[in-house]
Amino acid sequence: MVEAVANTGLTIGSHLVTERFGYTHHGVYAGGGRVVHYAGLSRSLQRGPVQEVSLAEFALGRAVWVRQSPGAKFDGTEAVRRAYSRLGEDRYRLISNNCEHFCMWCLYGESRSDQIDGWSRGQLMCSTPG
Repeated sequence: MVEAVANTGLTIGSHLVTERFGYTHHGVYAGGGRVVHYAGLSRSLQRGPVQEVSLAEFALGRAVWVRQSPGAKFDGTEAVRRAYSRLGEDRYRLISNNCEHFCMWCLYGESRSDQIDGWSRGQLMCSTPG
């Protein structure tokens, strides 16, 4: 389940989601208006590393949601610590190491992407998180 940020308090370690053209972009809320994310292809056709950015820079003027993470193995400051441990990593791969894989690793200890799984099964993912 995904909830609009406007309707929920942002807590450290929240899994954030925002729309991009044809996909959703993911990051981990680090507190103080900062987000750690795998920049990947979120801003251009050039891949980018894991970086810390402002919430506004992460959103790029689009709505941001909190993706609920029931059963997360790591949460709060531990999820953020894991995110920071990968700052500067520059091994983005759309299919196997993207922004959603990164967030799932931070929270669950498993690198996975529901978007990629859906695409590989031939399912179209809707552009609105949900």
